[in-house]
Amino acid sequence: MAESVAERAVRYRKLTEAALLKVSVKAIKGTRDFARAKDFVSMAENYLSDGRHFEEKGEIALALAAYSYAHAWLDAGIRAGFLDGKNDDKLFTLP
Repeated sequence: MAESVAERAVRYRKLTEAALLKVSVKAIKGTRDFARAKDFVSMAENYLSDGRHFEEKGEIALALAAYSYAHAWLDAGIRAGFLDGKNDDKLFTLP
């Protein structure tokens, strides 16, 4: 049986929550790269929050989209070299 949109949204939310707990900033605090890294994390956190809001309102397609964007920010930060995904190829798309 195919996974429903609601099931997929829950799976992506959990995946992104786990990814946010695992990811870390690679740059030294106070540097330009540190600020950039924090921006990637902030965007992921904001989209995750948006996804939760949409999920609570029953707007599941919007929730799934927001969770996908959240995770994409983390993957992009890792691929750009600002974030460390701890070599976890289950949670992240590694370079």
